[in-house]
Amino acid sequence: MDSIQELKGIIENFVKEREWNRFHSPKNLAMALSGEAAEILELFQWLTEEESYNLDEDKREKLKQEIGDVMVYLLNLSSKFGIDPVEAGIYKMGLNGLKYPVEKAKGNAKKYNEF
Repeated sequence: MDSIQELKGIIENFVKEREWNRFHSPKNLAMALSGEAAEILELFQWLTEEESYNLDEDKREKLKQEIGDVMVYLLNLSSKFGIDPVEAGIYKMGLNGLKYPVEKAKGNAKKYNEF
């Protein structure tokens, strides 16, 4: 079974068993997703570039949990609209390839409208 589909099923069962669907409007899920993404930022706040690559075990565990939270809310939100997040990611990377052609984007961090 596809691991994304398996996780979606786990999430759906978890929410259904707790009767939480009434709380999981798209607005609330988007807000929760943003909050969990901010918790990832908090883990890296005040670290140097080098330190950000070398997290200790405790921070790595916290990062793993926050990435899990982001994934859960993202999958729950995408399910509300029938959007396959993997397909959406592939589609978006195709669009990014058009915005950031290698010959213009290679080696710099400029935004596509600054080329």
